[in-house]
Amino acid sequence: MTEITGIIAEFNPFHKGHEYLLAQAKGLKVVAMSGNWMQRGEPAIFDKWTRAEMALRAGADLVVELPVTVSVQSADFFATGAVEILDNLGIDRLIFGSESDLNYNEIAQIYEQKAAEMESFVKNLPDALSYPEKTQLMWQEFTKLSFDGNTPNHVLALAYAKAAAGKKIELETVKRQGHFHSPSLDDEFASATALRQQLFLLTNTEKSLTDLSALKKHIPSAIWALYEQPKSGWDDFFPLLRYQILVNSLEDIFQINQELSVRIKAAAQTAQNFDELVNLIYTKRYTKARVRRLLTYVLLAIPREFEKPKTIHVLGFTKAGQEILAQNKGKIVSKIGQNPWDVLTQKADQIYQLGNPATKEQNYGRKPIILP
Repeated sequence: MTEITGIIAEFNPFHKGHEYLLAQAKGLKVVAMSGNWMQRGEPAIFDKWTRAEMALRAGADLVVELPVTVSVQSADFFATGAVEILDNLGIDRLIFGSESDLNYNEIAQIYEQKAAEMESFVKNLPDALSYPEKTQLMWQEFTKLSFDGNTPNHVLALAYAKAAAGKKIELETVKRQGHFHSPSLDDEFASATALRQQLFLLTNTEKSLTDLSALKKHIPSAIWALYEQPKSGWDDFFPLLRYQILVNSLEDIFQINQELSVRIKAAAQTAQNFDELVNLIYTKRYTKARVRRLLTYVLLAIPREFEKPKTIHVLGFTKAGQEILAQNKGKIVSKIGQNPWDVLTQKADQIYQLGNPATKEQNYGRKPIILP
């Protein structure tokens, strides 16, 4: 049987660094990709179908969707949900980028052996610490790892190791190329952050792609034309978000308590844009990343209690990827019609469409993208 390699990704947007990662993967390559809302609490710059096609044209064999209640989560919960989906599809290994050359299989073994003790350690840490700070202290205590604040992929990789503990999944790293979140286009592999900034500049100045030729060396030629698809950012959703905050009760929203509700409503009275709103809300305990996720929950009306979907939504596949689908009949949703796949994700997609009228229907009647 052909080996299956799993990749967890956002591809926001897809670039040559992602193409490089796919090229390092062995066997059939299945990608669990965030839909239209991202882990850091922001809308995808390109919709999920465009990004799935980018991945397929650049080497993926199958692209499945992470439901919104997995994709917009802190690292641990994002990793757990994504690894569960890939494990359910029968992957043999998980490949990911990291700034570290650490053996993450050993880390997974440590967590498997000491999970109860490690989680108890986290629970007993002061509430004044943010969850990322607590997690880093846990890893420092039990594995002697250190953190310098400049290794976000390493932090996510540790979450993958934790999620893979006890599963028959080999963890394999690829040394990250370029600088994470760097706004520069001078590196061989530009970051997704730099590309988003340039693409928003492109949108705001109504220029054509040829006017930003500096982007071209960072984008696989096979997907360059897809960069002309409609683009979305928080500016498109801020008026709707502010309306949601001002007219609705927030305490029924996922992870929002009374303190946060009061703080968010007060900030919304004066904030003139999304970044200003985040800056008015965040504290040492509530990091900017967490605040962006909380505001996403408000916009999408994510309830305090929810269930993750039991089936897996396919966005696209190649002829080779059909082998994985054939092995997983009964687990797969390939077309959303009268019967929904995941109500919360589908509602989130409808809101995503409101941000840009040029965005196509995201669910009903859409069939998977099929490439040779």
